[in-house]
Amino acid sequence: MLASSSPAARRGHDFDFLEGSWLVHHRRLKERLAGCDEWEEFESTADAVRFFDGAGSFDVIGLEHLGWSGASLRLFDPVTEEWTIYWANSSTGRLEPPVTGRFVDGRGEFSGDDTHEGMPVRVRYVWSEITPSSARWEQAFSVDDGETWETNWIMELARQT
Repeated sequence: MLASSSPAARRGHDFDFLEGSWLVHHRRLKERLAGCDEWEEFESTADAVRFFDGAGSFDVIGLEHLGWSGASLRLFDPVTEEWTIYWANSSTGRLEPPVTGRFVDGRGEFSGDDTHEGMPVRVRYVWSEITPSSARWEQAFSVDDGETWETNWIMELARQT
């Protein structure tokens, strides 16, 4: 089931599309929040599973190019009808502060507070262009409480066959 804006459809099924194995093309700013416009590109693989009848999702992504791997944990709150997404990577071994949000009309937007190199930032994840065989994820940072955003990481996912 693809993401939907209706609460009944959204309840525990927004991330059903992600289950399985993916080839991932990354575009990542070489420097964040530094006025940089130079991007690095690389490939990786990711594997995702769902649990709690779809109200939970977990994935692991190998980022050999960066020298570490990462994992995301997504949990759906049926009271608020929002998802909370936690990120961890093998280079730090800790959960980062979560982002929270929801899908509307097939587009998921999630945000939260974090730090980047000691500086407070607002973080936003956007899931879009979701089909049975592909999806797009973007990460952006804001240092002015969401007035402006710098997109610093884009992943284009293609289902592995």
